[in-house]
Amino acid sequence: MIDTHCHLDACDDPVDDLVARAHDAGVGRMLAIGMNPISCEHALQAAHEHEEVFVSIGHHPHESAGFDQHSLAELVAFADRPKVQAIGETGLDYHRDYAPRGDQVRAFEFQMELAQQLHMPLVIHTRDATEDTFALLEKSAGGVPVVLHCFSAADWVDECIERGYYCSFAGNVTYPQAGALRKAAERVPDELLLVETDAPFLAPQEFRGKPNEPAYVRSTAAFLAELRGQTYEQLESAVGSNAEWIFRW
Repeated sequence: MIDTHCHLDACDDPVDDLVARAHDAGVGRMLAIGMNPISCEHALQAAHEHEEVFVSIGHHPHESAGFDQHSLAELVAFADRPKVQAIGETGLDYHRDYAPRGDQVRAFEFQMELAQQLHMPLVIHTRDATEDTFALLEKSAGGVPVVLHCFSAADWVDECIERGYYCSFAGNVTYPQAGALRKAAERVPDELLLVETDAPFLAPQEFRGKPNEPAYVRSTAAFLAELRGQTYEQLESAVGSNAEWIFRW
């Protein structure tokens, strides 16, 4: 199985332990996400030390205040490092508004342009901003794969399928109250499906109350397979093929 989105820098346990437990659980690869320059460096170091770890570099919407040409230059330098396979996470978050919306949009637009220049996929965060996020993606993200991380746009699932966006489901799809999200997960075709942990956040129901970690992606994957009427092996094959094509690892 693949964990297509984790924040190793935010986990309490050492990366060595997290990777070892993931390996023992049958998780062969994981994408460590950069949200700012510090977490990008952490992810790159983890990738340097562990063959299972790859990297996506970006400025999270919460980290986009004051984003400028210097910020972009940092991302360009990061993108030239080994095992960087994607740009993001980037996008819009109107729920918290930790950064001015104008800065969020500017950072998002710069990162979409960078992804196009480098022919890299985009890892997208959107919360309470789906309409604006999708409008900007339609305008500026043509020609690169788009991954909707921690998929939450249940009302937009048909639009996602039509646009060919990859829908990555995290542990919250397993929660009892997530009926709309589960219905969306049933609709996503195999060729657009991904699974993630978003570790250390959103542990699946089986591990609810514990910090999430890459090893737990198998729990979410098993839940999704049963929900979708598939064997675990069928879902694992689909997710693995999708990740291989998107991230080219």
